[in-house]
Amino acid sequence: MTHRPSLLLVDDEPDALHVLAHCLEGLGTLHVATSGTQALAMARRHPPSVVLLDANMPGLSGFETCQAFKADPLLAACPILFVTAEDSAEQEAKSFEIGAVDYITKPIHPVVVRARVRTQLRLKELTDELRRLALEDPLTGLASRRCFEPQLVREVALAARSGLPIAVMMVDIDHFKRFNDSAGHAAGDHALREVAQALSRAARRPGDLICRLGGEEFAFLLPQTGLGDASTVADRALEEVRRMALPHPGLPEGQCLSVSLGLAAWSPGGPVRDAPSGALLLEAADRALYAAKQGGRNTAYAVQFGPEPFQTRPLHPGSATVSVAP
Repeated sequence: MTHRPSLLLVDDEPDALHVLAHCLEGLGTLHVATSGTQALAMARRHPPSVVLLDANMPGLSGFETCQAFKADPLLAACPILFVTAEDSAEQEAKSFEIGAVDYITKPIHPVVVRARVRTQLRLKELTDELRRLALEDPLTGLASRRCFEPQLVREVALAARSGLPIAVMMVDIDHFKRFNDSAGHAAGDHALREVAQALSRAARRPGDLICRLGGEEFAFLLPQTGLGDASTVADRALEEVRRMALPHPGLPEGQCLSVSLGLAAWSPGGPVRDAPSGALLLEAADRALYAAKQGGRNTAYAVQFGPEPFQTRPLHPGSATVSVAP
């Protein structure tokens, strides 16, 4: 594992916690909770790698605690093993129905418990790696479309609930087919990686997300960012790509690889009261990108949501300050 796993042990009996802790020593960092409520609070602060949970506890029962874990998007993927004195087929079946991955009866056999927990840790490691590979673009190391789209939905929902601004930016490499046709696909892949690194330098906040949507198309998700700040990111992105000074073999001598950008932003208190859907925000950014392409490339167009139909007008290369309304 790339990091030390954490195991959350949940039981209202201190002696049972002591026995579990002793047999799991060395498998990871151990945390203990004596109630379901305490376990949930601890897990939400620091999601554990694995949870070992007693079924019979006062207050929030083990089954109710398991259901609460599975209902929380942050904790739903966490493997839960029941460790309980309840030795009935009905209870065991119920535990699997609500999402547990194993059911261990007391009195426990330390060697067996340790082996089962080690198996779950290994499975979680493999699952996490598969999830990472699915959510990461293998060529550039940026987030993939599969990562970007659900995150966009979440951030738009948060913006709508909290009254926070949000912006999306689409990026497309100019004349990239000509680049590939002239230099070959290996050089094209190198150019994609270089552009990905340049764009990454343009977004500097931890909450900003950059992804490769596919081909030569990229996208920025900029939470809590209005049009002005998003335009600054766009200007930085243009400048970082220009600074690469990567010659474009498919264009006249002396011309370098460049990008066009389309930016869409929504802010509370603007002409559109309700936040747009993620799909609409992305569509607006795509329309702005098309306008940037039509406007000469190597530039950016910005769209502020308003009551009027889309309007576009030319920009000077490098400017990302024009606001048009969808």
